[in-house]
Amino acid sequence: MRYFNFKKVAREAGIPPDALADLCKSIRAEFPTDDMMYELHVLRACMGVRDGYAKLEDVLPQEPSALASR
Repeated sequence: MRYFNFKKVAREAGIPPDALADLCKSIRAEFPTDDMMYELHVLRACMGVRDGYAKLEDVLPQEPSALASR
């Protein structure tokens, strides 16, 4: 079940698919069992970029490659 359409907001924000995947992995690590909170936090990060409150670099994990080992 999907709660929020964060992929649409990510497209509107110009977030590339690979960057969105890194963002999703980092937020999923914070909310491994709560799908609604996970999607809400991804949505809020994407909205922040889209609306100019944050830069993409600000919401992405510092070392995306470190997420691959999780």
